[in-house]
Amino acid sequence: MTHIRNSTILITGGASGIGQLMGQMSLERQARCLIIWDINPAQLQSAASRLTEKGYQVFPFEVDVADAVQIQKASEQIIREIGVPDIIINNAGIVVGKTFADHSYADIGRTINVNVLGVMYVTRAFLPGMLTRGTGHIVNIASAAGLLPNPRMSVYASSKWAVLGWSESLRLELEEHYPELHVTTVTPSYIDTGMFAGVKAPLLTPIIKPQAMAAAILNAVEKNKILLRKPAIVYLLPVLRGILPTRLFDLVVGRLFNVYSSMNHFAGRPTAEALTSHKPKA
Repeated sequence: MTHIRNSTILITGGASGIGQLMGQMSLERQARCLIIWDINPAQLQSAASRLTEKGYQVFPFEVDVADAVQIQKASEQIIREIGVPDIIINNAGIVVGKTFADHSYADIGRTINVNVLGVMYVTRAFLPGMLTRGTGHIVNIASAAGLLPNPRMSVYASSKWAVLGWSESLRLELEEHYPELHVTTVTPSYIDTGMFAGVKAPLLTPIIKPQAMAAAILNAVEKNKILLRKPAIVYLLPVLRGILPTRLFDLVVGRLFNVYSSMNHFAGRPTAEALTSHKPKA
């Protein structure tokens, strides 16, 4: 079992949303210290100050997870001064929320760089230390969007499909020789953090409250769960895709459950913030 108590935890995109909540909850569960990575300096310092005022040990780092050089520099400093984290939660990510034809080249590149390469870069930076120690836990926040197609989500969905495939493959590699190195992959539906403002919840798929999602992720870590999908209906998606012909799947999931129209009125955060802030999303 992974123990949050007395652990050093690093959370990317940890200055707001479920990242901030997971950090706070981890400290409440008696984590030894929290390392927060975020691209937003004001939110980063605010989150760190709130927690340090409560007596917790918090180390904030302004890091763009799409930048391998920044990651290498920050990770080397952390390993040297704090040590290799026991738990890494790859939570940072972005969404654009347009049809593919309306994506700019910058939109595409930024989404893939943050959501896919960022997750891999961060893990790669600390994995050698975890392998040497023989223990650790890596949490990758993918999405229910990585389990099915969705209009106005093509690039975001592709990035989460990539994270899901990579995360599960990494788990298999580690399990072969490192039984105390764990990987948990999280595939939530829409979370009520503001990143997906304007979306319409699909039928039988309520928008998840941030506190409930953050607690569920930490509980999954402590139980060494391989997959966490929320809400429970998300567990049905791979089954339906496997047994239904594509057109029937489109009809049932896309039309009957209204998944394919859920992004029709997407607003999200202001464009400038969406492209420059690593915030938690579904």
